[in-house]
Amino acid sequence: MTPPAGFEQLLRDLTPQVLSAVCRRFGDFTLCEDAVQEALLSAAVKWPEQGLPDNPKSWLITAAARRRIDIERSESARRQRENTAAALAVPQPELAPADDDTLTLLMLCCHPKLSRSSQLALTLRAVGGLTTAEIGRALLVPEKTVSQRINRAKKRLSGARFRMPPPDERAERMAAVLQVLYLIFTEGHTASSGTAVNRVELTAEAIRLTRQLHAQVPHDGEVAGLLALMLLSDARRPARTRPDGTAVPLAEQDRTRWDAAAIAEGLDLIGKTLATAQLGPYQLEAAIAAVHDEAARAEDTDWPQILALYDLLLALAPTPVAALNRIVPVAMVHGAREGLRQLDEIAGLNEHHRVDVVRAHLLDLAGEPEQARVYYRSAARKTLSIPERKYLESRAAQREKP
Repeated sequence: MTPPAGFEQLLRDLTPQVLSAVCRRFGDFTLCEDAVQEALLSAAVKWPEQGLPDNPKSWLITAAARRRIDIERSESARRQRENTAAALAVPQPELAPADDDTLTLLMLCCHPKLSRSSQLALTLRAVGGLTTAEIGRALLVPEKTVSQRINRAKKRLSGARFRMPPPDERAERMAAVLQVLYLIFTEGHTASSGTAVNRVELTAEAIRLTRQLHAQVPHDGEVAGLLALMLLSDARRPARTRPDGTAVPLAEQDRTRWDAAAIAEGLDLIGKTLATAQLGPYQLEAAIAAVHDEAARAEDTDWPQILALYDLLLALAPTPVAALNRIVPVAMVHGAREGLRQLDEIAGLNEHHRVDVVRAHLLDLAGEPEQARVYYRSAARKTLSIPERKYLESRAAQREKP
């Protein structure tokens, strides 16, 4: 039988709400997550045959709570089954909060005990509602690897209670949450490997989760900044590839194809945030994206403003990647030779293909196409992204001597 319309998305949307409700009732994350996954599996089997229940969320909470009770029972507790069942009564829908505890759940999934790869996988499953197979496809790793990461994460979180971390840990934990959401979006926006420039399932999930987080902490400037950055960047997606799948650089994109609604939302969000919140790195990155998106043509780009924003970003949060991204604005404002000089001063990214891409671009601007060709080819060899490799190889071929 065909599943009800929107069935998979409904399960995905309900996953964090159901997990939050069950964790709140029973306390421990690990066993509750197991129980919710079994409830979701049961729904995936029953709902296509029986139709959606009147209250899908309540159905899932009840099924997960019953399964959670079953998991805890043991042979040694058989005689006390009635008492145990009474003590662990299935929560009724009214016990679930009016709004879901996405923030609490995100902070638990980004616990400092976990590696970044485990945080990513656990967040995508527990908060995003993706299956291990979907996570594997999104991150380009085997499903077995995803399952192992999640299992390891749950073992490390064994005994962890479903509650907000103490106040002195919240700032650090929130920073981890934002970084995980940023990494999910970045991998989707510019896939590091594979045959696609974009992985829409990841960018869409990152935006959805960040929207939920922004709804819970609307006055957090960095959450708003991250959401604005995602919207302003994702707005360019329709123009980022040619029909053959080849990547299109920002300067060559047909800007009439950009998503005007997403740009308007992003501009409004970052404008309000910059006026009211303490300045942070995600807000600055969003402001840089806004300057790009406001330019009707590539030649209209306000490069001095972008360079000033990068200078602020590096003063606030210096990283090699930010320093590399600043080089093109330097070249556009002060000339390609100055850009090349400052590029030589950046440490920590020598083997990254983006260094060769930037160097090739600056050599082009400096009127040295033969040298540019060398670095385009070097970058093409280093990248794992097939569309980007094709683009870089075509740039190198265009600079071949006749």
